[in-house]
Amino acid sequence: MKGIVLAGGLGTRMLPLTKITNKHLLPVFNKPMIYYPIQTLVDAGIEDILLVTGGTNAGDFLRLLGNGKEFGLKHLNYTYQEGEGGIAEALGLAEYFAAGEKIVVILGDNLLQQGIKKAVDNFQRQERGAKILLKEVSQPQRFGVAEISGDRIVSIEEKPEAPKSNFIVTGFYMYDSQVFDIVKALKPSARGELEITDVNNAYIEQGTMTFEILEGWWTDAGTFESLYNATCLIAEKTL
Repeated sequence: MKGIVLAGGLGTRMLPLTKITNKHLLPVFNKPMIYYPIQTLVDAGIEDILLVTGGTNAGDFLRLLGNGKEFGLKHLNYTYQEGEGGIAEALGLAEYFAAGEKIVVILGDNLLQQGIKKAVDNFQRQERGAKILLKEVSQPQRFGVAEISGDRIVSIEEKPEAPKSNFIVTGFYMYDSQVFDIVKALKPSARGELEITDVNNAYIEQGTMTFEILEGWWTDAGTFESLYNATCLIAEKTL
């Protein structure tokens, strides 16, 4: 099993902070944001990790992280995403790295209270397909929302005005090697990006998507409000 951290994009929602640095290098309490998803993968037993970044500050990741020695890694892999083609496009850049193995993908601005080792272990035993991690929230409208029937996801709708549930798709995804064929078949959305929701819905249509509910708190850190919230949660957890 290999791990992929997606840390590209321009971070325009967080200007002017991101005018001179990548969003994922901003501090969350006492560490750069990017430390948290890498540590989540390491804690789940994944040591072969690829960081996908982009923009004009990509070199700062190498200066900060090096070969990942601080996380107990022997090597840390890097690749570069040109422009903003979406999460699925960034994922597609990892095909050579995955080399046919299952992958665990984390968005670089997603933080959580508890680890994902149990879910990763369960996916390792899953014969094929994909797994996503859901979280119940009070305002699901700004996320991908999962419609659930029993132990099955019926569909995922991106940022719906009338959500069919309060369960949103967090930035933790697990895929088999078929994911790269799915990405290659995608067409850009109305905003000109390859959407990860379309990848997930492809697995749902095949009937090979499973899910688990995250325990403990979860937050992204892609807005000023959520960055502040993440800092408070990490501080409370650390102190």
